[in-house]
Amino acid sequence: MPTGIIINVLSVVLGGWLGSVISDRLSERLKREMTTIFGICAMTMGISSIVPMKNMPAVIFAVILGCLIGISLNLDALIRKGTGALLEKLKLKGDMPLMLTAMVLFCASGTGIYGSLSSGMTGDHSILIAKSILDFFTSMIFACQLKKAVMLIGIPQMIIMLTLFFSARLILPLTNDAMIADFKACGGVVLLATGFSIMKVKEIPVANMLLSMVFVMPISALWMNVILPVL
Repeated sequence: MPTGIIINVLSVVLGGWLGSVISDRLSERLKREMTTIFGICAMTMGISSIVPMKNMPAVIFAVILGCLIGISLNLDALIRKGTGALLEKLKLKGDMPLMLTAMVLFCASGTGIYGSLSSGMTGDHSILIAKSILDFFTSMIFACQLKKAVMLIGIPQMIIMLTLFFSARLILPLTNDAMIADFKACGGVVLLATGFSIMKVKEIPVANMLLSMVFVMPISALWMNVILPVL
């Protein structure tokens, strides 16, 4: 049961509705300072995911390899382009750059992808539930300018997350506890980068890092079964 995904989508829809209702009552200072808190929370989730890591060299290599390929493919730009096309099909009006940012944040963020895969593989919904708390307030802030259009983002968000959730279940029989721990750690690195971006400490094209989560488990298995016995 994709409980975490359902909660996450509802948080965006409800937050978007509430934000459109109370938009005139929120100060600019509140919006700015809460964004910083969201970044800190994302980094906290990342750190907690990194701690159980089993094979640090495998995780680091996966992150580097995934980033190299992601940058070469300009994955971040491709995701943004696809998001823009989806926005047009849904006929969402308003500030297009802001709508694009909201779509990427809720549908294609490192937190969402990692949380959906982790939920499908392990049944642990904690990442998505924690993300839901952040997304509820974040969608409220976006809705201050985009109004109820933010609520419609829940449609592509549900489709993307469910696809990841059910795909992850096909992968689970091929894994072990150490591989899953390394997968979570790799996702934790992505969450840390997401936190830096949200806080605007450093603008990181997090989408370029996402392929590292595809590579980390095969590299982890290779490290444990082939490289470690030789060392």
